[in-house]
Amino acid sequence: MNLLRKKLDDIKRPFAKGEKWEKLAPAINAFDTFLFVPNHTTQKGAHIRDAVDLKRTMVTVIIALIPALFYGIYNTGYQYLIQTESNFTFIDAFIHGSLKVLPMIVVSYVVGLTIEFAFAVYRGHEVNEGYLVTGMLIPMIMPVDIPLWMVAISTAFAVIIAKEAFGGTGMNILNPALTARAFAFFAYPTYMSGNKVWVSEASMVDGVSGETILGSLAAGQQVSYSMMDMFSGSIPGSIAETSTLWILVGALILILTGVGSWRIMIGGVIGASIMGILFNLWGANPLMSFNWINHLIVGGFAFGIVFMATDPVSAAQTQKGKWIYGVLVGIFCIMIRVF
Repeated sequence: MNLLRKKLDDIKRPFAKGEKWEKLAPAINAFDTFLFVPNHTTQKGAHIRDAVDLKRTMVTVIIALIPALFYGIYNTGYQYLIQTESNFTFIDAFIHGSLKVLPMIVVSYVVGLTIEFAFAVYRGHEVNEGYLVTGMLIPMIMPVDIPLWMVAISTAFAVIIAKEAFGGTGMNILNPALTARAFAFFAYPTYMSGNKVWVSEASMVDGVSGETILGSLAAGQQVSYSMMDMFSGSIPGSIAETSTLWILVGALILILTGVGSWRIMIGGVIGASIMGILFNLWGANPLMSFNWINHLIVGGFAFGIVFMATDPVSAAQTQKGKWIYGVLVGIFCIMIRVF
């Protein structure tokens, strides 16, 4: 590590204050602080030196996202091959999914980080670490066949409008990943809804259907998926939002590390359960009659309450506020879904 530290110090010399490349210092400092804990301390007063800084917090969230991402990659291939191939293996499905999902992740990071670096250099501050998570979340909540240029434009819109316009990480009032999804939904609705966008190449191959469970219920149709299919995630949907099982693994990581608020998560489940039960009692249409437990494991609810609602910047900050915020998120999620 000492050798690496010495090498980085040598690389940083031309970027030091007063040197030729001083304006590009934020870029090289971002790489430095990703590998080593910054040695910044307060000028006065008590403080604690800890190895966990914002970058490492974001890395923890990425680790929590990996189980859902890996299953989402597999499920992308599975949903396509189950309708087009009689015999295929786990590897076949994972490779097909990787070829679809990985380019989206690359585009998201390249576009987003380029904008982050540009703003950091222009404003003369360090690169904001928050995009480490946002760059992963954006492709995970998109349909699998959305064109890469749409991912790029949605990412750029989210970073510039929902984040940098407010001052960067820690200042934004909107969740950038959800902003990207909302922008894509309103700007390119035919690529974000319908029964041909949730399964790979469904729009190009005859006989391939990609209707989601909620889409089928909204159309007055019955669904043939078992509760275990819904819970495990073997259903059409956005790339990484289908498997409640693996999302719960990520939730456990966030809770045990103290990165994600369990109060918001449980509050969201309580709010969604209350609304689901009330709608079950009403039962005016198939969506209302849909078992309230199933409402918790389909439609991206689990992914949203674990990884979106717990956003440390845009979420509630007080202990009581987290409960209220979580319950309201759950209530409105099911209410908007049904109506």
